[in-house]
Amino acid sequence: MSYQVLARKWRPRNFEQLVGQAHVARALVNALDADRLHHAFLFTGTRGVGKTTLARILAKCINCDSGVSSKPCGECSACVEIDTGRFVDLLEVDAASRSKVDETRDLMDNVQFTPARGRYKVYLIDEVHMFSEKSFNALLKTLEEPPPHVKFLLATTDPQKLPITVLSRCLKFNLKRLPAGDIAAHLERILAEEAIEFEASAVKLVARAADGSMRDALSLLDQAIAYGAGTVMEEETRAMLGAVDRSRVIELLDAIAAHDAAGALEVVAAVASDAADYADVLGELVITLHRIAVRQVLPGAADPDPDLAEACARLAEQLSPEDVQLYYEIGLRGRRDLVLVPDPRLGLEMTVLRMLAFTPDVDGATSPVDTRAGHAGVTAAPAGPAAASDRSAAPTAERAEACIDPASMTPRSWRDMVEGLGLSGLASELASNSILVESDARRLKIELDPAHAALNTPGAREALRSALASRLGGPIELDIVLDSPSHETPAAGRARDRTGRRQAAIRAIEADPRVQTLCETFGTRVDPAFVRPVD
Repeated sequence: MSYQVLARKWRPRNFEQLVGQAHVARALVNALDADRLHHAFLFTGTRGVGKTTLARILAKCINCDSGVSSKPCGECSACVEIDTGRFVDLLEVDAASRSKVDETRDLMDNVQFTPARGRYKVYLIDEVHMFSEKSFNALLKTLEEPPPHVKFLLATTDPQKLPITVLSRCLKFNLKRLPAGDIAAHLERILAEEAIEFEASAVKLVARAADGSMRDALSLLDQAIAYGAGTVMEEETRAMLGAVDRSRVIELLDAIAAHDAAGALEVVAAVASDAADYADVLGELVITLHRIAVRQVLPGAADPDPDLAEACARLAEQLSPEDVQLYYEIGLRGRRDLVLVPDPRLGLEMTVLRMLAFTPDVDGATSPVDTRAGHAGVTAAPAGPAAASDRSAAPTAERAEACIDPASMTPRSWRDMVEGLGLSGLASELASNSILVESDARRLKIELDPAHAALNTPGAREALRSALASRLGGPIELDIVLDSPSHETPAAGRARDRTGRRQAAIRAIEADPRVQTLCETFGTRVDPAFVRPVD
């Protein structure tokens, strides 16, 4: 006998065997038991959550030889024929391949004929959203007033594409994505029944990779059994899926929390040797950061993954809430931008380096980490030593004077120029996140960080050009190019200044004898997160 795949062999045959859709099963069971059946049902949900399965169970319930019931016998000829796809009065239609209006009209012309074998003629139309507008029109009248011997069961993954006139004539049931825990429990029962050796950790990997789809989970389980030569073990399953070892994610977060750039890049190298999918690595990183954030806000909350509970609790103590939120945002952006980089590994490394290079300021902004503060191996925002010394040494008046002639303007004087323009709103942000790269008699070229490209609106650009022309005493042309700034932008400079003032304030408070006495008396400490410098 030929092998039958698990997804077909273990398809639920009744409502009791259905996994994870209790809200739909309950409504259908009550309707069947009370003999209050609607003539049209619409099942919606992502792939593999049970839409077609529910429709077939419902078809058995209303055509079982023992009578209409929520518990079909499963043994009569009608039940067996429906299970095997041979029931003449169950017409399964794939709307994607029969979307033409003529085909739909032919289908509706047969509605008037009574069932040949069963109690009801059932039309199961899968992916009904693929029908054309004319096909929906052909279906609409019959759907509104069908003969008493006809039931329509519609299934779709995209209900937004259905006309409201069709939706209003159906009972709509939204099927949920299945939780990974429910999928794993069902897979373990199947493996036990099949007498297949397995590891629970391997089953969890399959359940998580299924992304809420039971059919995908069963297909992956078939693949894992074949890959593992009749067993389902974690190491083989992880290799088959290209899944990241979550202990790597914890190691990565430990290195980031310790500001250990070398250690973080070593973990990335280990991930590369595991042949893990880099998007999955960033996804696991974001998920773990979410768990850490929840634990920080609700320390007593139960962790959905007991295997990581201890590590998440430790990191919740080690990282500040601001750090966690920043890392979460950087991780999301890195995962989104992964398709843009030439090599996905470089995208992962750059995302990690961003986490190491920035730290939240007290007002919620991000600023470059000062490498002199003990963060070895982390590069601060680029600004040459000569440029920094020139900025700090040159008097403000001299630099402002140098800005009067456009031909003499330099990137070093750009910050003073911007702060003296009196801009506000988007124009101010546009200037603050840019640097001057070229200038001549009447033309200025500035670079804008691509991360702030949204600031380059026509209104903001014109306001900046007008302010510069007024400041320089004549009309100018302004060119704005998107490129990573090679010098410190005014916004980054202000953030660096705030960080320096804040660190100085923290040191002053911690060195204050009165504060030290209070800390020793009450066994407390100064929380740097609440220290703000007084200007």
